[in-house]
Amino acid sequence: MVTRQIRRNHSGAPGWRSRLSVRLQPGHDLAVREFEPRIKESASQTRDVLKQHFNDLKGTLGKLLDERLVTLLQEVDAIEQETIKPLDDCQKLIEHGVHTAEDLVQEGEIAILGGVGEQNEKLWNFTKKASHIQLDSLPEVPLLVDVPCLSAQLDDSILNIVKDHIFKHGTVASRPPVQIEELIEKPGGIIVRWCKVDDDFIAQDYRLQFRKCTSNHFEDVYVGSETEFIVLHIDPNVDYQFRVCARGDGRQEWSPWSVPQMGHSTLVPHEWTAGFEGYSLSSRRNIALRNDSESSGVLYSSAPTYFCGQTLTFRVETVGQPDRRDSIGVCAEKQNGYDSLQRDQAVCISTNGAVFVNGKEMTNQLPAVTSGSTVTFDIEAVTLGSTNNNEGGNFKLRVTISSNNREVVFDWLLDQSCGSLYFGCSFFYPGWKVLVF
Repeated sequence: MVTRQIRRNHSGAPGWRSRLSVRLQPGHDLAVREFEPRIKESASQTRDVLKQHFNDLKGTLGKLLDERLVTLLQEVDAIEQETIKPLDDCQKLIEHGVHTAEDLVQEGEIAILGGVGEQNEKLWNFTKKASHIQLDSLPEVPLLVDVPCLSAQLDDSILNIVKDHIFKHGTVASRPPVQIEELIEKPGGIIVRWCKVDDDFIAQDYRLQFRKCTSNHFEDVYVGSETEFIVLHIDPNVDYQFRVCARGDGRQEWSPWSVPQMGHSTLVPHEWTAGFEGYSLSSRRNIALRNDSESSGVLYSSAPTYFCGQTLTFRVETVGQPDRRDSIGVCAEKQNGYDSLQRDQAVCISTNGAVFVNGKEMTNQLPAVTSGSTVTFDIEAVTLGSTNNNEGGNFKLRVTISSNNREVVFDWLLDQSCGSLYFGCSFFYPGWKVLVF
């Protein structure tokens, strides 16, 4: 089991300072040397984050200002075009009238200078033409008060507003409000538990990330209000880093990240047996789906990977039609030819909540299995060697089966001792999907 715990001093803050001052042992010098690189690394990362953020902010603000400038200039162009066009049309109309009057005057002068007969004809044409031209008609000229005069209205107070926001933007936190408290190895997974170290901080949600120690990128694995989560798809004997942050009540931004904690699992992942006709498996073989095949029987684990003292967990992802012969449980050995684990040398729970020990149904019953239900088996060795022959066995195990906040505890008698156990499941109708870890 991998365990890391956060100790606290009397103020409630992480207690590494108090431990350094109280217990001055040779090992503490090594701890101090380990803390110094962590502080320098976090300081360097914080500088990089601040520089990147403010560079991005400057670029975004510059882009927004440029876009606003373009919009205002387009408004100036539109107003200019809209107000100048009528004036241009009026100017053209006046110039056309002046040219027409000049041509008419010139034509009248020519008519006067001609002979009597020619003069009379030209004067008659001139009079006729002049009567059709309205030289006294002029376009309406706008009043001076109606003529636009453009100007830019700029509020300098925005500089003070922006300045106030910039001066208050961003903070540097030396101690995150939440830290990882414990890492517990599981077959194919690690349980991560965290806790608040700032009593004044009210957390609304938590965000957990992990990565392989060889990777540069953390990825989200959980966001929610719980303070514990099991990270699955963990390769055995591979180091992983975990970190967590929190979001305060009514806030949108996340707190600083906790100190990354490293852990790994030495336990072999649980796997279902591949190639069984009635079930389809996930790529890691830890999820089994009952398919539409008419084939029936018990799907066993690929190996006896469950050991006493561990917790074996089944999580029902989806459900199908229940049947009283359905079973989820553990057994001493594989026995082909059975349709269920409701047999000798096995303990199991049916989907209706009935518990079976060596093929016999117990009086106590658990709630029926539904979508999202978690069924756990905890088994411990009670006695070794021979026992009362009337009890029918020489090896006794104490079994605790839990489901939906209820549990049953009983003794399971086996014919011989078992260092490890198989697990299995059987469903008579399709649609059941079970994850084991």
